[in-house]
Amino acid sequence: MILTSSLSKKIFMSIAGLVWTGFLLIHLIGNLQLLNTDPDPFNKYAYFLTHQSGAIIYFAEFLLIFFLLAHLGYGIWVQIGNWRARPQGYSMVTWAKGKSRRSFGSVTMIYTGVLIFIFIIFHLLHFKYGNVTMYTPDGYTHQIPNLYQTVIEFFQNPWNVAFYVIIMILVGFHLSHAVWSAFQSLGLGSKWFTSFIYTVGALYAIIVSFGFVFLPIWIYFTRGGAL
Repeated sequence: MILTSSLSKKIFMSIAGLVWTGFLLIHLIGNLQLLNTDPDPFNKYAYFLTHQSGAIIYFAEFLLIFFLLAHLGYGIWVQIGNWRARPQGYSMVTWAKGKSRRSFGSVTMIYTGVLIFIFIIFHLLHFKYGNVTMYTPDGYTHQIPNLYQTVIEFFQNPWNVAFYVIIMILVGFHLSHAVWSAFQSLGLGSKWFTSFIYTVGALYAIIVSFGFVFLPIWIYFTRGGAL
């Protein structure tokens, strides 16, 4: 099959990873509405996505699930192949420079990837499929889910905040290598472009990770979180 060669697996894994990389930024921008003390904008936004966008949301969710499973599956497949090719591994980790770009993010990709996948399942079970109260926002004649309240109450618990902060830091490390590595796997690896995309990827990882770390901390300290 075409997707069984080492190169084809890496290319498809890279495309799937870039799709999710872009989704993370979109998701973060939407979640910034949680900074508003008025719950209506965030709840109306969430309601539009889940109830008023028609078949588009189902198609988007299908693509995200497909690319997530493909990215994880091929990632594990490639990693197992690397382990088999080098069964004894390295006796010492060298934080290299230059073309290898060896870093903490690169050597932990498989581990952070699996942890992030488990987190996504938990995240969906709690916020998308968990219990939520209903209310009638301004301008509506019917009730909609008050997801804003669910998020605020969740992040009033310091343990929940700590959990999310740790995971989002791991997301940052994962992205710090993923963006550059994806473009390299796609054949966009000239000397100038490699240096450029490595810097852009690192900045992107910092911005996205910081945004997702900031939100639960801000909610905790401004919405009555208790120790």
